[in-house]
Amino acid sequence: MIEIRNLTKKFDQFTAIDDLSFNVKEGEVLGFLGPNGAGKSTTMKVITGFLSPTAGSVIIDGYDITKNPIEAKSLIGYLPEGAPCYGDMTTIDFLNFIAKVRGYRGDAIRERVQYVVDEVDLSSVCQQTIDTLSKGFRRRVGLAQAIMHDPKVLILDEPTDGLDPNQKHHVRKLIKSLSRDKIVVISTHILEEVTAVCTRAIIIAKGKIVADGTPSELEAQSKYHHAVSVRLTDDYDLAADLVDVPEVISVEKDSEVEHTFTILAREGKPIFSRISEIAQSKQWPVTEFHVSRGELEDVFRNVTQPAEGVQ
Repeated sequence: MIEIRNLTKKFDQFTAIDDLSFNVKEGEVLGFLGPNGAGKSTTMKVITGFLSPTAGSVIIDGYDITKNPIEAKSLIGYLPEGAPCYGDMTTIDFLNFIAKVRGYRGDAIRERVQYVVDEVDLSSVCQQTIDTLSKGFRRRVGLAQAIMHDPKVLILDEPTDGLDPNQKHHVRKLIKSLSRDKIVVISTHILEEVTAVCTRAIIIAKGKIVADGTPSELEAQSKYHHAVSVRLTDDYDLAADLVDVPEVISVEKDSEVEHTFTILAREGKPIFSRISEIAQSKQWPVTEFHVSRGELEDVFRNVTQPAEGVQ
């Protein structure tokens, strides 16, 4: 388990992390979200011991990252933003070097390096120097070094940055596989990442937690939760048919897609059956009906925009 207690990090007069407290359990994939400058990367660096906290504590599986740094860091695999590597080394030489740093010797080095090469699909670039790799491949080399020692805790800062859709799918599948017996924390600004791989999400703004829950729980906070999207074949004033329906709070017209409307539910309660009845009785010229689970982007904006106004 990761236990974060009253974590604060200041740089002179600037507070990057402001009294954060949360736990992460084994098997969880935690998405750590926030706008630029919210304190995501700083939090990752403090959790991994790269930076010392100004106040508070980070406990990794019972070890305090400040008081027992060797024991705590041995349990962590870390992919920092930018995935810094030794550019003049070949991929295979770099991974052999990391295996030795992690304590592997003899045949164990070859076996472990081959494992991470296969897991992250690096066989085609093993003999290339890291400086000659694409951004996506450098990112995968960074991920390979992070999982080299089969850590209990995996801290990934923007793990799919620079990857193409196929590579993103592969890395997300790998993260899901790894999470079965590990704690995985993903710092990202890509909301799609959260719905794709995370079991829980924390949103921070100005160094403080402003939302915490499963992706479904956060989506349920969106004004679009249980909203009904309707696309018509012709012009029709469906808002007039809904003006006296208490379950409907408002109707939004799509400014980009013609004859398309979003019907918002009052208090996020299910309204599809009621809307369907009205559509049939009034003979709406319907071509498509969709029900929304809610939009994480909407929740993200609502909880972070007040903080974004202050730079």
